Amino acid sequence: MTARKKAPAVRPVARFRLRVTAGDAIFVGPGKISLLEAIRDTRSITAAAKSIGMSYRRAWILVDELNRSLASAAVTSATGGEHGGGSTLTALGHELVGVYRRIEATATRACAKDLERLLALVADPAAPTSSARRRSRSKP
Repeated sequence: MTARKKAPAVRPVARFRLRVTAGDAIFVGPGKISLLEAIRDTRSITAAAKSIGMSYRRAWILVDELNRSLASAAVTSATGGEHGGGSTLTALGHELVGVYRRIEATATRACAKDLERLLALVADPAAPTSSARRRSRSKP
């Protein structure tokens, strides 16, 4: 029997996951923003999807949903041509990414002390779990 190596402990982090919704529909959220950033960086929906581990079909659906939900399109795509097509963010797409990331940064700064305290309340994943703590979690 071989001994298993312990995976390195991953430190907990606090992240804001802002979403703009209407009912069950998510108009803007972290996945769509990540996709927009990948499109901005790769200039291709296909390459963007691949870079974030998303299927092309899913990426295209998200871009279509996003373009339909905004005042104007966030992404424009060109087909064919000598070097193939490509996709780029419109001015609105760039603005959307910037505003979204600024909101996240502002919220993180505004809540920094509370986030630090919250993370201090989380058990250190590297520390062995005491049997007393395990017992207390299993009983109501």
